[in-house]
Amino acid sequence: MTSRQAAWITLGVLVALLVVLAWLLIPWDAAEPGQQGRQPASADFISAQIDAEQRYHSQLRPWTLGAFALGLLVTVVLGFTPWGARIVELVARPLGGGWVWRALLGGVALGLIGQLVVLPLRARAEVVLRRHGLSTHTWGGWAVDVAKSWLVGALITALALWAFYAVVRALPRWWWIPVSAAAALLTFVASFLYPVLIEPIFNNFKPMPDSALRSDLMEMAAADGVPVREVLVADASRRTTALNAYVSGFGSSRRIVVYDNLLNDAPESEVKLVVAHELGHAKSNDVLVGTSLGAVAAAALCVAGFLLLGWQSLLARAGVSSVADPRSMALIMALLALVGFLATPIANIVSRRIEARADEHSLQLTGDPSTFIAMHRRLAVTNRSDLEPNPVLFALFASHPTTSERIGHARQFAKSLVIVLSADTRGQEGVG
Repeated sequence: MTSRQAAWITLGVLVALLVVLAWLLIPWDAAEPGQQGRQPASADFISAQIDAEQRYHSQLRPWTLGAFALGLLVTVVLGFTPWGARIVELVARPLGGGWVWRALLGGVALGLIGQLVVLPLRARAEVVLRRHGLSTHTWGGWAVDVAKSWLVGALITALALWAFYAVVRALPRWWWIPVSAAAALLTFVASFLYPVLIEPIFNNFKPMPDSALRSDLMEMAAADGVPVREVLVADASRRTTALNAYVSGFGSSRRIVVYDNLLNDAPESEVKLVVAHELGHAKSNDVLVGTSLGAVAAAALCVAGFLLLGWQSLLARAGVSSVADPRSMALIMALLALVGFLATPIANIVSRRIEARADEHSLQLTGDPSTFIAMHRRLAVTNRSDLEPNPVLFALFASHPTTSERIGHARQFAKSLVIVLSADTRGQEGVG
């Protein structure tokens, strides 16, 4: 059996495994959340709030979509022309031009070009965020965050590309086996280490002081069967006015993280509901499910990449003759960018169903649909949520149900709660 035949078989197995896991693990029954109870945005928001949200998105969208499109275009142009290969060659030439320096510096250079091209558009988006009160960043703080993000990405990219090309050069026909296995393993490693290593680079965390709210959150987690080590407060207010909370980590490292904005601006009942939603993710092991699906997808992508990069015409278009040449990294980055773009709508379909299940969990855990509705009204107004999103943009980019859908979900839950309570009352009267 040739390596390509083995790769085709392996790819088929991985795709089948991904489909089976997705069928079993994703809550497809949570589809179309809140549609029955959904009402127009005007039913829950005054015209001034709707107008403010629409002005915000009409001003922000050209810059965010422009940055996305321009970044994708530059990546594709560099990958599917010899320009990317030439850049990789040029940055390594002062150090001798060997494959190691090409692998280490090429990805850094290509990533820097991509960042610089979209930086003016990102800066304009930041201006819009400031204009509408969503950003509290100083320009210095914003620049530091941009630099941190690029440096972390550059370091990871350089090490990953060096390891990749070392394996490809050692196993030119069978590199897809160790690379796909490593990709799957690293997906899990990254998921476990991100809360410990990456989050502290961008946020400062402090333990929530002893209080009735902290005790309530810990008790709610314990009652929900979700072990939590601690409750932390993130200093999100130094960069944004957005409200949020999340549960991060696994097992003994799991912790509840609450934005300081949420504590300052929302009543405790709404804070509890936000945390109850996040506990729903932990209860259903959504991070582990997503990581597992991501690991299988990463392995399949590596095998598919081996098959694609075996086409000499594709390599020639990029100005290289072999995937073992680190100058091929521009082509690989372009392929990954295109796959990511095409996979995003599918991933968001999955995400919206997972979020709907977490909403249902928070309603079941708290039994408080009225606070749920009040919370989502507050979140929508404060975070400038798109209340009536464009259907195409929603399908492409929305990872959460709309605010109207989520409020509709709560209304349906409230109706079912009334029916259950009425039935219980009638049952008690009958027994009496």
